[in-house]
Amino acid sequence: MEMSLMRRLPKIELHCHLDGSMRPATAAQIAEEEGIELSCADLRELTERMTAPPSCSSLVEYLERFELPLLLMQTRSALKRIAYEAAEDAALDNVRYVEVRFAPQLHTRGGLSVDEIVTAVAEGLSEAEARYGHCVRMILICMRHHGQMDNEEVVRAASRFVSLGVVGVDLAGDEAGYPNELHAEVFELAHRLGLPITIHAGEAAGACSIRCAVEKLRARRIGHGVRLREDAEVTQLIRERRIPLELCVISNVQTKAVPSMDHHPIRDYLDSGLLVTVNTDNPTVSGTNQTREYENLARRFRFSERDIKNVARHAIEAAFVDEERKRQLKASFEREWRELGLTAGEAQA
Repeated sequence: MEMSLMRRLPKIELHCHLDGSMRPATAAQIAEEEGIELSCADLRELTERMTAPPSCSSLVEYLERFELPLLLMQTRSALKRIAYEAAEDAALDNVRYVEVRFAPQLHTRGGLSVDEIVTAVAEGLSEAEARYGHCVRMILICMRHHGQMDNEEVVRAASRFVSLGVVGVDLAGDEAGYPNELHAEVFELAHRLGLPITIHAGEAAGACSIRCAVEKLRARRIGHGVRLREDAEVTQLIRERRIPLELCVISNVQTKAVPSMDHHPIRDYLDSGLLVTVNTDNPTVSGTNQTREYENLARRFRFSERDIKNVARHAIEAAFVDEERKRQLKASFEREWRELGLTAGEAQA
């Protein structure tokens, strides 16, 4: 497939963190408006502080890039603006459906309540959706290092705000230090409330973390999952249950979830029949977007037109929206591919 076509392709994004999507120029403006000293000489230096190098020394180095955005994401106006711009950036990259995820409890240091935070983000996303015509939804994140009461508050907020576009809940943070088992009760509550669940697993911990996410936390999708290949039995479990994987290839290399691009399992996963989806994770921190992710797949992993179409179809099927919305996405997706003159075959089973 010609690289010039990549930006024009319709795209689906299931794994995009709000605090990893903040524009550096916006960070500078918010800091000035709120009187926050960033100690950066210019926008270039600020961008460097917010963007991870191509290969970090560790996950810790990667996570340092979130400190500055979180400092600036503590007011309703900042959250609304950053949400709007994240959805706008997705639309300009021809992303037709995007689930933006964030942890409300990380934005309370300025005195905002969880409800105020979710409402502010929802306002920004819905304004962008109205302007650009794509579909934007929210996933609320529970943090591994937070206590059960704080995480249950997030889950209950997710249930209350389904009408504002919340479609699911997630668990993120220090996977190795705070294993999934610690959060079984929280996600049992999410299940009882009817909330779709995705869990960050198989990134900083092994395949056993993925098994636990599915069997004990009732995950319908797995965030990352690059270490699934370490256990053939768990791999078969994921294949049989048709659990989609939210792979974020460029980020996975930067965070050292995989040692290098050559070692990333996405090609093997797709070829072996796993339900692979492709995502950015953190557009600003990783210096990426869906077009760049697709270009990387074609260049480094020999993804064909058919392969790219398959991962997009997997993402539509895996989206946490109702069947009518999925039907609409499928129809518009197929129409856009035809209009581009692309006629890749049917998706793999």
